[in-house]
This record gives sequence, C-alpha cells and structure tokens, in this order.
Amino acid sequence: MTQDASGYTAAGGRKIGGVLMEMKNITLRFGGVKAITDISFDIRDGEIRAIIGPNGAGKSSMLNVISGFYVPQEGEVWFKGYKRGPMKPYQVARLGIARTFQNIALFDGMSVLDNIMTGRLTMMKSGLLSQAIWWGGAQKEETEHREKVEKIIDFLEIQAIRKTPVGRLPYGLKKRVELARALAAEPKLLLLDEPMAGMNVEEKEDMSRFILDVNDEFGTTIALIEHDMGVVMDLSDRVVVMDYGRKIGDGTPDEVRNNQEVIDAYLGVAHD
Repeated sequence: MTQDASGYTAAGGRKIGGVLMEMKNITLRFGGVKAITDISFDIRDGEIRAIIGPNGAGKSSMLNVISGFYVPQEGEVWFKGYKRGPMKPYQVARLGIARTFQNIALFDGMSVLDNIMTGRLTMMKSGLLSQAIWWGGAQKEETEHREKVEKIIDFLEIQAIRKTPVGRLPYGLKKRVELARALAAEPKLLLLDEPMAGMNVEEKEDMSRFILDVNDEFGTTIALIEHDMGVVMDLSDRVVVMDYGRKIGDGTPDEVRNNQEVIDAYLGVAHD
C-alpha cells in the first residue's frame, strides 16, 4: 500500500480516500472496569479495516462505540468530518452506518426477502396507515425498495431462497442474509462482527468473496472483527490490534504480522 496526499493506493490499484471515521482517545468503562483505554485510530474511505485481538480484548466494545450503541466516557468519535454526539440506533443508520452481529439477529419466521426489506425501514417515508393499506405513494415506495432488495439478492446469489423462512436456512446462508439486510440500508460504512464465525472452509471462501465484491463494486467502506488470521491478512488493507482494551498495533497486514508486541500477545509465532 502506498500513500499520497489524498489517501492510499491499495494492492491491485484500489483507491483509498481520506479519513471517513476517526476514533480519538476513546475510553469506555463499565463500572470500575475499563473495556477500552485511550485508543485512537481512523477508518479511511473505501478501505477494509480489520480490528483483531484475543478474546476479551475489547473488540466488540469498540465496534459498539463505532456503531453508536455505546457512548464512551472519554474521547471523541468523528464521522464524515463532524464530531458525533450520542445518537439513537436509527439515527446512526440514517447517518450511513450499518452492521451485522456476532450472534445472528434475524426474524426466523419471516422470509429472506422480508428480512432484507427491514434494512430499508429507515428510508421509508410513507406513514404506517398508508403502508398498511398499500395504496398510492406507499405502494410506489415499497415497489422501489423491493427493486433495490432484489438487486442485492442477485448480487449475493440467494435467489433460490428468497421466499424461504430464515429459520429453515443453514447457518452459512443465514450469515449471508444478514449481510444482505445490512447492505439494503446502503451504508457508507459497513460493520461486520465476526462474519466468518462458525463457517466451514467453503462458506468462508464465499463470504470473503462477497466482502471483497461489496467493497469493490459498491465502494463500501468496511470495518470487521474476525478471528481467522488468514482471512484478516487476505482481506484487510489495514489492521488495528487490541489487547486488554489497549491498542498494541496498527498498520498494514505485513506491519502487524511483524510487530513483536502483536506476536507475543496474539499471533503466538516464535520470534527469531
């Protein structure tokens, strides 16, 4: 990766722009316990940014700060050049941030199509009554949203299960549906919390391909937590490493791979 005045050029010639989100001196406490201690890093427009570390390092807490679910006691969160204050989840979604979850959070009794449609809710302007009777502007609006959702279904190659209740799907496909729902919100920043957890090798290869395609074709900036180091090193433009709530490494995959503190704390590779 090479740097210029406007950002970075990643491997393969992908252009990575300026800072999209910046975490400045973030400290998060739960009672007397510090989950995050004075961590700063940025996420650049168009990149795939990984957050890694051992269990209990504070990764999910950091993702929850980025998504607005947690408000840190100290530090600042900046997004698109503006300091972000406390926000409701729907306000964060409207700002252009969407996420998937470590534990799948879908509606099992609803079809794949209807689950993905819930990702469009913050964009719907018609009232509850007009939606209920599906008339006039509400009918036109829902048709437009369904067209957007159908494109995502095609993109993620889940056409064959579009009418299937999510509860009947195997784990790997549920993960793909959750990704589809997040994409339906048309996020500028997509947060992925352990997208490969529990998957077999084939499912991981498919998910890795879709993540790269989302970044490349949609231009979506991605921040992800992932324990599979092979996936992290293959997908990421930059990696931030946490341990016991502190930042111990930050850089390209090669820089992180050769950082002795990261090796000692996480990677467990002998140092010559």
